[in-house]
Amino acid sequence: MDESGFALSNCRVSIVGLGLMGGSLALALRGANACREIVGVDTDPAALEMARAHAVVDRACTLEAALDCDLLVLATPVQVILSQLEQLSRLPPHGSRPVVVLDLGSTKAAIVAAMQSLPSRFDPVGGHPLCGKEVSGLVYAVAGLYQDKTFVLTPLARTSAAALALAHQLIAALGARPLVFPGGPERHDALTAVTSHLPYAVAWTLMRTAQAVGDDQVWAMAASGFRDTSRLAASDVTMMTDILLTNRAAILEALARYRAELDRLVALIDVGDTGALHAALAPAQAGRSELF
Repeated sequence: MDESGFALSNCRVSIVGLGLMGGSLALALRGANACREIVGVDTDPAALEMARAHAVVDRACTLEAALDCDLLVLATPVQVILSQLEQLSRLPPHGSRPVVVLDLGSTKAAIVAAMQSLPSRFDPVGGHPLCGKEVSGLVYAVAGLYQDKTFVLTPLARTSAAALALAHQLIAALGARPLVFPGGPERHDALTAVTSHLPYAVAWTLMRTAQAVGDDQVWAMAASGFRDTSRLAASDVTMMTDILLTNRAAILEALARYRAELDRLVALIDVGDTGALHAALAPAQAGRSELF
């Protein structure tokens, strides 16, 4: 694949999954007039109807028909992406030119391994935009979702320079910042377990703890701190189930580290030593203030 042969403006982009992420990507491309045509694929007839009615896509079709494109974006939950990558291997080719395949999955090791097995008519690139909302569905999609957000790329050894260049063009059209991740998909998943998946687990635990109180007045007492800290607990359950299971080892390690820190805090509170507790709390306060 010749790097000079790809310009996003001349490309037909097929987006599989017209939920929050795929719909927002389509809206951003539409708003920037960034590509030749946007094709939508979704198993939900209501999502397809809404996408057509609001001109989110130019047309809708099946996954097989969507392969008649230059760039195929898989914007579905991780387990669905894995199933779709398996489907791609069985579908007949469309045309002579390889199709660039980019996914938006939050975990990368399993997806990149599946991409490695794709036939040569596909040119795969792993992707993970660091953005989203705690709600799901096309109704919540916005063109600015990716604006100024980091968009991680985990290219394979087989990823061509042209495919990587096209992914960078897409990221630029979205207004996002590219990060070609050093260290491969395993390192990506280990770090994402701490920065993204563990926060969900913490938010889930906080909600379950509050629900277990058994006193309705607990919600009247819940102000901005509880709202902000528990926000991720409202994330789509199917999406989070896929993430937790496809990044199981890294998340379990992150949870073990979190449990150790929580046990340390329990011990400090139990002892009741003001100086020791203050000294333990200070590094987290300073680190959070410096970062944000």
